[in-house]
Amino acid sequence: MQTDMRNDIYDVLIIGAGLSGIGAACHLARECPDKRVAIVERRENMGGTWDLFRYPGIRSDSDMLSFSYDFQPWNKLQVLADGTSIRDYISQTAAEYQLDDKIHYGLQVSEANWSSEEQCWILQATSQRSGETRQFRSRFLMSCTGYYNYDSGYRPEFTGEADFRGRIVHPQHWPEDLDYRGKRVLVIGSGATAVTLVPAMAATAGHVTMLQRSPSYVYSLPAEDRLTGVLARLLPGDLAYRFARRRNIILQQLTFKACRRWPKFMRRHLLRKARQQLGPDFDMRHFSPAYMPWDERLCAVPDGDLFRVLREGSASVATGHIERFTENGVLLRSGETLEADIIITATGLNLQMMGGMGVSVDGQRMRLEEQMTYRGALVQNLPNLAWFFGYTNASWTLKADLAGRYVCRLLKHMDERGLASVTPRAPAGMSEEAGILDSLQAGYVQRGRRQLPRQGRQAPWRVEMDYRHDVRQLLERPVDDPSLAFAPVKSAHRRQAPAARAA
Repeated sequence: MQTDMRNDIYDVLIIGAGLSGIGAACHLARECPDKRVAIVERRENMGGTWDLFRYPGIRSDSDMLSFSYDFQPWNKLQVLADGTSIRDYISQTAAEYQLDDKIHYGLQVSEANWSSEEQCWILQATSQRSGETRQFRSRFLMSCTGYYNYDSGYRPEFTGEADFRGRIVHPQHWPEDLDYRGKRVLVIGSGATAVTLVPAMAATAGHVTMLQRSPSYVYSLPAEDRLTGVLARLLPGDLAYRFARRRNIILQQLTFKACRRWPKFMRRHLLRKARQQLGPDFDMRHFSPAYMPWDERLCAVPDGDLFRVLREGSASVATGHIERFTENGVLLRSGETLEADIIITATGLNLQMMGGMGVSVDGQRMRLEEQMTYRGALVQNLPNLAWFFGYTNASWTLKADLAGRYVCRLLKHMDERGLASVTPRAPAGMSEEAGILDSLQAGYVQRGRRQLPRQGRQAPWRVEMDYRHDVRQLLERPVDDPSLAFAPVKSAHRRQAPAARAA
């Protein structure tokens, strides 16, 4: 793509300075170093999710070897890293690729409009501090905002909340002054956040109870990868970590496929492993979901820490439906009362696409939920726009890395041929009614399924959540494709780009 010499036009603008956005900028620095790149981030720090969430025990729910960037191997032995370590990893990577000066903090993008006349995106961004509006122009746009609402998590209203005399907290908005030492804590939820909070808080709380409406599959992973540690002493450089990364990616895919092909066998296996951790006298109905493995995402716990605090008695689990809140806790429909000084509503997330940004083409509003995605990276009928959405059955970053590398291939292809824009166009009848995540039964997905792009009937419009499939689609297949409509640079924009450009 040719670059306009006007200083206010970027070659690529990335929305979001979290794991995906920083990774995308690094891929551009590696593969397209001549591009003028900027990142717009609504928060005052980089890190995205890992800067927002500050609740006790916050950690990755995927192994770090596959959760880290493919170009920046995770060289520690932690399997599930804590939030601080992940933030440090992101910031160190950004510093290595000299991205700090490219990030515009504290700006929320509200509108993005593609101008066919100018052959660029025009974005409206608002300062979170002053309320001042700024405008950006960019030839290509990358949306790396994740998939949930940063302003508010999912928080159902419970009958009698006003009667409760203690404190009610949602993990997405964890107060710094919350003192739970010696207190009775009730955690409502059974997903990744709940199984992280319970053992972390049990260390100092008087007692922690996890209240779940229905159980999740929980399995134990080693806290440290000792085998990789041994190999790291024997193999040169990062070779051991790269080998272990490939091993973990393969194991993730095999586990998911085994759960789909032999669900009853995998269910018995997971429940047997949980039983071994909990002991022979534990009531297994609290860890026996009604659904099959990977109908919802599995919950990993390092060294079985959740199982340990349940065995030791510093935490307990209850399964049932809430009738109402009381002065001193929660009354279940069964008649059981759970007393608490603090209630944590780990009840999930609200989905939000593209950070809530409105998207238009020549002034006509486009809705993501009415479009399909092309190779899971571009969006139907939207010119020069990449949308980063990671895996739900593996590490998010695996797909984000592939999408970043694909966009670099696409940009170089366009440069070589003097092309200004690319728009995915689908044949009639390709779209299905189902969304791209409809097979996942998690509550946050089902609540927000109408916000997600449509699923296509076949490649390249079908999202498979399969790493090997996406490697072929994004890295091995030719960039040129009948489904892509390219447009040449207009004569008014054919200007020689400056020799050196800084964001």
